[in-house]
Amino acid sequence: MHVEKIEPKIPHHISGLKIDDYTYELPATRIASYPLEQRDQSKLLVSAGESISEARFSELADFLEPGSLMVLNNTRVVQARLEFFKETGARIEIFCLEPLTPVTDVQQALGHSSPVTWQCLVGNAKKWKAGQLSLENKASRLKLSADMLSRKGEEFEIAFSWEPASLSFGQILEQAGKTPLPPYITRDASESDKKAYQTVFAKDDGSVAAPTAGLHFTPAVFDALQQKDIGHRFLTLHVGAGTFKPVSSDTIGGHQMHREQFLVQRDLLEDLVQHQGKIVSVGTTSMRTLESLYWLGVKILNGYHAENGFACIDQWEPYLTGSRPGLKESLVAILQYLHRHGLENLRGETALIIVPGYTFKLVDVLVTNFHQPRSTLLMLVAAFAGPVWKEAYEFALKNDFRFLSYGDSCLFFRK
Repeated sequence: MHVEKIEPKIPHHISGLKIDDYTYELPATRIASYPLEQRDQSKLLVSAGESISEARFSELADFLEPGSLMVLNNTRVVQARLEFFKETGARIEIFCLEPLTPVTDVQQALGHSSPVTWQCLVGNAKKWKAGQLSLENKASRLKLSADMLSRKGEEFEIAFSWEPASLSFGQILEQAGKTPLPPYITRDASESDKKAYQTVFAKDDGSVAAPTAGLHFTPAVFDALQQKDIGHRFLTLHVGAGTFKPVSSDTIGGHQMHREQFLVQRDLLEDLVQHQGKIVSVGTTSMRTLESLYWLGVKILNGYHAENGFACIDQWEPYLTGSRPGLKESLVAILQYLHRHGLENLRGETALIIVPGYTFKLVDVLVTNFHQPRSTLLMLVAAFAGPVWKEAYEFALKNDFRFLSYGDSCLFFRK
C-alpha cells in the first residue's frame, strides 16, 4: 500500500509574516558610501529596554556586563570582482560567489591551483554570448582566462584557468580582483577599500561581503573590553552575496534563504558550554552561526550524521523541530560528535532564517549595523529586539546616523 509522505508545514504565524511590516524609508543620502577614517569613532545607538540613546563605538564596553563573552566573525573578504574587456571594448564583470569544482569548501577552493570552476554573477552578460575572456598583468606575468560553461537564472558556471598555474585561486583574486562593495554603494571600489572593507581581525579567506558589525573594532576597543573582564572569541562564517538578496515575496514563507559556510573550533564550543555570563554576538553572521549550533546539536541528539563531516542546517528546521533539549545538552552533543570522529572543528553550512517568532537559544546581546528595508537581516533584528526596532531606526534617521555597510552601529538586548 502506498503511503503518501506528508511534509511538515511551517507554522502560519511564521510563514505568513508580511515583508511590508519590516521596512522603512531610507533616503539614498543616508547610505554611507565611505567609511570613517577612525573606525571606532562611528556612532553607536544603544537600545536598552524603553531607553534609546547615542554613544560612540569606542564606548561599547560601558554598556556590557562584566563576565560577558563576545563572539566575532573572523572571515576575510576576498577580492571577488574580476573585470574583463572584450576586443570590442565591452566591459564584462564577473563576481565570484562560491566554488563548484574541484571542491566546494570555499577555503580549500581558494587554495587550489589552475583550473577551477565557480558559480558567479556576470555584469553586462548580454555582451558575452560565447568565447573566452582573458586579462593579463604584464608586471606580474599573470594571465587569467574565463569560460562560460552554463547559465541558470541569474547565475553562471564559469571555468577559470591561469598562468603561472602554480598560483592559488586566492592569490589570483588578490592580484587581479577588486573589492566586492555592496550593490547599494554605487561608486567604484578604490585601493583603500581593500583595507577599509576588512575587519582588523580578519583571518580566513572566503567572504564576498564583510561582516560589517566587526568593521568598527580597533585594538583600543578590545583593550577596553578586556579591562572590563569581557572576553572575546572567534568563529568563521563566510558571507555570501545572498546576504543582499531582497525579499521579493509578500510573505516570508515564499523566500528562499541563502546558504553560507561556517567553521567553529572545538574550544569555542567548550567555552560556550562552560560560560555563565551573557553571550554577545557581533553581527548577524555570528548570530546565525551561534544559533545554528543549537539546532545542529538537536539534530545530532536525534540521530543525525553529517555527510563527509559537513553539517547542514536548513532554512525552516527550528520552526519544525518538536524536540527542545537544553542548550548545554545540545552543545555537548556536538562536542561528543567531534570526539567520536576525531575532529578539532565543526564545518558546515547554514540556511537558517531568523524572523519574529524565533526562540533564541544562545545570544543575549547583539552588536550590528543598520540593515536594508525589507531584508531578512532587518527581520532578524526585529526578532531579537522586538517592536522597539522601529523606534531605534526612527531615532537613527532623526539623529544623522549613517546606514548600511560603511555606516554606524547599534546595540540591542534580547527582548
